[in-house]
Formats: sequence, structure tokens, C-alpha cells
Amino acid sequence: MKKLIIIGGTGFIGYYTAKLALSKGYEVASISVLDDDLVNKDLASWYPKEIKNTICDVFTATEEELVPLLKGYDYMFYAVGPDDRYTPEKPAYEFFHFRLVESCAKVFRAAEKAGIKKAAVCNSYFAYFDREHPEMKLKEKHPYVRCRVEQAELLNKQKKNMEVVVLEYPYIFGSMEARLPIWRDVFLDRYVNGHKIVYFSKGSTTMTSITHIAESAIGALEYGKDGARYPVGDQNKSYKWMLQYMSECKGIKKKVVLPPTWMCVMGAKHIEKGFHKQGKEGGLDYALVMKEVMSKDLVVPEKVLDEVCEELHISRGGLEESIKETMDRCYPNPGDYK
Repeated sequence: MKKLIIIGGTGFIGYYTAKLALSKGYEVASISVLDDDLVNKDLASWYPKEIKNTICDVFTATEEELVPLLKGYDYMFYAVGPDDRYTPEKPAYEFFHFRLVESCAKVFRAAEKAGIKKAAVCNSYFAYFDREHPEMKLKEKHPYVRCRVEQAELLNKQKKNMEVVVLEYPYIFGSMEARLPIWRDVFLDRYVNGHKIVYFSKGSTTMTSITHIAESAIGALEYGKDGARYPVGDQNKSYKWMLQYMSECKGIKKKVVLPPTWMCVMGAKHIEKGFHKQGKEGGLDYALVMKEVMSKDLVVPEKVLDEVCEELHISRGGLEESIKETMDRCYPNPGDYK
């Protein structure tokens, strides 16, 4: 029996990956960082009883402390670390570098010492865009992108005998019982809910469902090439379509207006000003993202998506259903979404 340990197995991505691995006959274990969801909820009430879960802060644990926790497993999937929606206290680069680069590399070194043969890590499609469009200078302009690029480079540089696969993820939709989708707090309640007219950027992005993300994780371990970096996605859609469909899922037809890019940039600068007053700094420069990223159809090409899905055995479809699941979990009661 193949043995898999998931770092962050009680998180959104880790949970779905764990369930899929169980269905495929894996023996699955998890290491979880203690958080409010685990403090306030009985893990046994929602987490698969077949999975041994160990509470350990992988960000503060030493390499020596991690090695015994990782012994006895064939594979590791690393699914912890903040994404670009998190706004930390400044400087943002130091925050993201510690969590995405230093801590991740430490866990991978411990995994190799423990005898794990192959490991995969969650990364971002911003790293793919930085690679494919060097003229945009994304890693130079955005601390988060820089850290994602450095994460992949360091993991591949430091490995000796363990295979490493990097998965570059786009917008992800879906829901789980124990956690509220981050979509509600960081996006929907800020910019959409309660607004009759929604103003947003005119570009497009790559999207997928959590089901396909779990498939990509198992696919990376079973079929992924050592050292490869795979941009994962299912469909390319405009932000306007996304916002309209989100509202339609709750029976509301919102008008989505696409103002000139300069107006979106001004709005982003206003948001950044508020963060700076709080001593915070985003991993992305929001004004530049509005000007240079979200105003364009910056997507992973269909040909690339097809090739990755075929190589990693990822299925397609179900985006609309996963968006509806997200909205229903974010706003379960009538009147929650207006």
C-alpha cells in the first residue's frame, strides 16, 4: 500500500486531496498547523477517521523535529502557506519568504532525510506567468510572486534523491464543511455583497474546482516528472462572467460594470492606502495588478491546460457547480447575499 503524508491535510486543498487518496487505496496521514477551525471544531466530527492527524506548527518546528514525523511514508504533498489574498504586516516579502520559501524548504529537507521518495507542493500560476512573460517583471514587482518563484527554485536546487513536483494553481472554487471559503472575507464581502452595481476589471483568468486540484496533487505524485512545474486549470473565464455567475447562483442579477483601467487602478491605490495606514502590505502591488494583470486576458493557454490535464490525469468540467457550492457555503441563509 502506498503511504502519503499531507502537510496541511485538514486545510481546503489538503482535505480534498486526502479524501481522494483514500479512495485510491493510499494510507494517508496529515500534519496540521493548529488554527481556529481546529480549536473550535471536533476533528472527529468531520475529518476521515482513517487519517492519522498530528498537530505541529511546521513553520516553527525544527528540521530535526520534523524528520521522525515524516518517516515511513512514500510521498508527501505540501499544502500549507498563505496565498496572495493574505495581507500581512509589512514588509510583505519577509512574511511570505519565511512561510513559502524558508519553512517549505525546511520541511522538504526533513522529508528527504526521512526517506520520502517524491513530494509535490502547492504554488501559484503567477510563477507560470512570470516564466512565460518575463517582460512583465512580475517577481520584481510583487513580493508574493518573487517568493513563489524562489520556492520552486530552492526546492529543486536543494534536493538530492527525492523527486519534487511543483503545481501552479489558479482561482479555486469549492467548499468544505469545517471551513468557510476565503472567498467570502477577502473578496465577496469587500467588493460584491451589498452592492447593486459591481465595478471590476475587464480581464480574464484561469479557474478550476477543488476536485481537479486534488486530482492534480495525486497526479503529480503518480505521473509528474521530477523538477517539473505544472500550471493547473480547467477553464479560462472573464471576471465579468465570474461575478455575474456568482450572483446568479444566489438568485440575484447584479450589473457588472467594467470601468476604464485607470479607474480600477485608482480604486486599488485607495485599498492599498488603507492597508498602509494599518501597517500592512500586500504580497501583490494591487495597483500594478489592476493595470498590468487583471485588465488583460492573462490566462494559461488552452493547449497548456490540455497537456497538463492529460499528463497528470486530471478530469475536466464542473466549474459552475463548484462556484455554486462556494456561494452556498459562503451565504447559506436567505438574505445573507444581497
